[in-house]
Amino acid sequence: MVRSYSQRLMPPYSGLVQIAESERARAVSMDGKSWEIHFLQAANFRRVAYIRHSELSRLSEQGTHEGHAIDERILELTGYLADATLPFTAADEFEYWLLDPMDESPLALIFSCTKAEQMSTFPVHPEWTALPAAVMPIESTEDERSGNLAPVNYRLERLVAERAGSKPKARWFRRRPSEPDTFPALLLREDWENEEDRALCQRYITRQSTRLLMLHGLEQGDRLRMEQASRPHAKEVARFFSMYPEVIDNELMSAIRVEARIRGLTEDQDPLHNRRDGILYI
Repeated sequence: MVRSYSQRLMPPYSGLVQIAESERARAVSMDGKSWEIHFLQAANFRRVAYIRHSELSRLSEQGTHEGHAIDERILELTGYLADATLPFTAADEFEYWLLDPMDESPLALIFSCTKAEQMSTFPVHPEWTALPAAVMPIESTEDERSGNLAPVNYRLERLVAERAGSKPKARWFRRRPSEPDTFPALLLREDWENEEDRALCQRYITRQSTRLLMLHGLEQGDRLRMEQASRPHAKEVARFFSMYPEVIDNELMSAIRVEARIRGLTEDQDPLHNRRDGILYI
């Protein structure tokens, strides 16, 4: 019996990982193009193989690779994945939020998990972290470069910490689809009093658009805004597109993917796309 679901990779948020798991093994993927196979050993998962999505059907049918029999634990997963529809349903409804000290409302999402018993295993650190600039570079302005300012990622991280106050608080919530949505749709509050702070937050969220589009349950307005913001990052859209649960502007997204294919013929592969994107976190 194989169970499939997706959950957010945190901290920091870097997208949704797709997971298919049996009682003895699991397969995980960030983009649906390649899968890591993990075996369960002594209550821990150990990575044992990588499999391209394009190889799933062949491996399942033949049961061998380069003349060697494939472990039945792998075959169970490849057989399931070969016919599976992506993305899987999001299952991480338990969320740990940094709170705004003004009214203790959710300010920024820190962790999420799929089971109540997992909550106690997360570190109790009421602090939000940004996706590192090495993973998600955000272009600096000329003034920022001349002033030798830190990347937007880390300046926003400090800004959130300042807003949380000197004695930050965080708490767990269980979010259900039927409940009124009083949480920041894009996992971080966007209502900043200072215009400069608002602009900094928007630069981060805009750059993270290709990953935020993986979120389930976004309002159409927010999803369309992120689709439009993703335009400059065509290769990332092409990489993650099959993980998007919905598309609002099909014409726009098709144009972005065409651009990615054209650029792929004339540009070298971005080494950032080979990163494992935090799969070790789960």
